Amino acid sequence: MNKRMFTSVTVLLGLGVSLFWAACSPSKPPFACTDKLGCVDIGPQEPMKLGVIQSLTGQVASLGLEQVRGLELALARRSGKVAGHEVALFTEDTGCKPEGGANAALKIISDPKIVAIFGTTCSGDAATAALVMTEVGLVMISGNNSAMFLTSIGGKRAPKWQSGYFRTAPNEEASGPAAAKFAFEKLGVRKAATINDGDLYTKGLTDGFKEEFERLGGKVVLYATVNKNDENMEPVLSAVQNAEADLIFFPLFQPEGNYVLLQARKSPGLAKTILMSDGSLIENSFIQAVGADGLGMYFVGPTPPPATPELSRLASEYQTRYNMPAPTIYYLSAFDAANILMNALEKVAAREENGALHIGRQALREAMYQTAKFPGVSGTMTCNEFGDCAPPVFDVLKLDDPAAGVEGLKKNVVFTYAPGK
Repeated sequence: MNKRMFTSVTVLLGLGVSLFWAACSPSKPPFACTDKLGCVDIGPQEPMKLGVIQSLTGQVASLGLEQVRGLELALARRSGKVAGHEVALFTEDTGCKPEGGANAALKIISDPKIVAIFGTTCSGDAATAALVMTEVGLVMISGNNSAMFLTSIGGKRAPKWQSGYFRTAPNEEASGPAAAKFAFEKLGVRKAATINDGDLYTKGLTDGFKEEFERLGGKVVLYATVNKNDENMEPVLSAVQNAEADLIFFPLFQPEGNYVLLQARKSPGLAKTILMSDGSLIENSFIQAVGADGLGMYFVGPTPPPATPELSRLASEYQTRYNMPAPTIYYLSAFDAANILMNALEKVAAREENGALHIGRQALREAMYQTAKFPGVSGTMTCNEFGDCAPPVFDVLKLDDPAAGVEGLKKNVVFTYAPGK
């Protein structure tokens, strides 16, 4: 046998041995989901599907839009990808109505490939949407919900708590007490009236105000409810006057909040009555609508994050992407919510060599609950067992210069409240 033939035989023998061992070696077993809530399977070329439930029509559409923009900015930082897959958004509008939240969630979960839900804008929608979400084992996170009934009250599960629900807006459990403490201790008010519209958010705030105000020694002489879309506020304002309240706390949205303020200003009997609302009216559209009638009004809202280079960078990205400065700060908590969710998805995604992904639903929930000391642009986030991720710190603001708009209002802080401090 010559050298060339010997080399050929050697190569063939080597190839045969390799093929033999390849045939005999056990192949990698296919992925088997062991997650107790099941897995979402994403093919090699498939996008990662994310459900988006926000209020995109009606009076709070501007807030819903800010939530979507916060999500878009977070995705842009990742070039639109999570775990190597393009993210596809499937969006539903709730109209800021509880039935809208349930219907939107039902549409979203009809696709078994949805990995999680980003929403909602309004707390009433969140209560119904979260109930649908939790029953199919998903995760849902909001950058805007703040009603205490969604997570915890007094360190215990709230009535509407659902496993898998998270938020990066602070729990409003502290907002009502912040308003009450300021009214009683700083303004010297002893008789107050509250007005809510019956939903989880506004009623939670007036309940919190009443409890703290009366604990301090004050008296809520009128606890009133108006209907959404009411325009005539004269009956409730007459009741406020008859009750001889020195202050009205009305954490309403637009347009009902506008009507309360404007009609109160036209009532001689309420000329000296102090008016106070919450973060739902800390908007340029409200200030522009009420103008000089808003002078002297108080607002309680989340303490904004301090100025940082990262905050300036994100504000610049907002300006570049949308050709306008951000009208509110609420896109910041949405940005943080999106990043907490996407970090958790990256952490739990089981990857196959061909690019396929498998997301364990329970694994994703656990990763979300394990979020600790997350360096968000709106503050450091740690998600507790109830789904609250943001520290509850609130400012009371006074409107002294309507021409300065919401930026001027946010600079005029007259009181800061943090539970236990």
